[in-house]
Amino acid sequence: MRDLDLTSLRLFIYVCESGSLAKAAERAAIVSSAISKRMAQLEDQLGTRLLVRKGYGVVPTTAGLNLLEHARTICDNVARIEKDMRNFAAGAQGQVRLLASASAIADRLTTDVVNFLAMPAHKNIHIDIEERMTPDIVRGVQQGHASLGIYWDAMTKGELQSRPYCRDRLCVVVPARHSLAVNKKIKFEHTLSYPHAGLPVNSATQTLMQRQAAQLGQTFVQRIVVSTFETAIRVVRTGAAICIAPREIAQPLASSYEIKLLELDEPWALRQFVICYRSPLELTP
Repeated sequence: MRDLDLTSLRLFIYVCESGSLAKAAERAAIVSSAISKRMAQLEDQLGTRLLVRKGYGVVPTTAGLNLLEHARTICDNVARIEKDMRNFAAGAQGQVRLLASASAIADRLTTDVVNFLAMPAHKNIHIDIEERMTPDIVRGVQQGHASLGIYWDAMTKGELQSRPYCRDRLCVVVPARHSLAVNKKIKFEHTLSYPHAGLPVNSATQTLMQRQAAQLGQTFVQRIVVSTFETAIRVVRTGAAICIAPREIAQPLASSYEIKLLELDEPWALRQFVICYRSPLELTP
């Protein structure tokens, strides 16, 4: 099989995202017939049908959806290569790509990176930080998409090596006038009768709480799923739910949001974050 054409893959992404050859052509600033020809050539090269025409446009087949995932990864990697090379051409002496959980970024990572870059010896080093869920961080470092990953060590790291980074403590965040607000500390099981706001189910925090609830013979109910702890705390502010979040994130918001932070009386509430990497020999200077 001939090498896949990068332009054809990029146009294939456009077609899938727009659901239309005409809209994809408009986005790419070329004529529809040119895209149609490239899609036909791509199907011929791969030996399978990638797109199905419908009355309202085109949709990817099962094989097309699989190719779409690969094509996005390839194009993202090419974009990173171009960005890295532009940085080096502009005088960069190093490039570090780092994947981190929302908690690590909010707690202290950005401050540490700023302090690192402020040192004269590091002025020509570029750092890219991407926020990811813990499973994606582990996978990204394992597959070489990033040099370093930072996440809560409650999740398995496979064959990756790691070093301790920092700690934080989870707490229960409730509205100031909530019935639980009379407590200073609380067991996790006593929060389970109340609706929670929290991160998606594949996040490390939610995975652990679901597991802990199951061990208690109960169900952890998320009434509202959000993308960040800050958003979960804003939901608590409205009175729609309570949430479990890092104290380091919730504390600065406590007075202005009229919320109360309760100590989560569980051994797993104290979280250790680690920096993971494939091997010291694979890290750049």
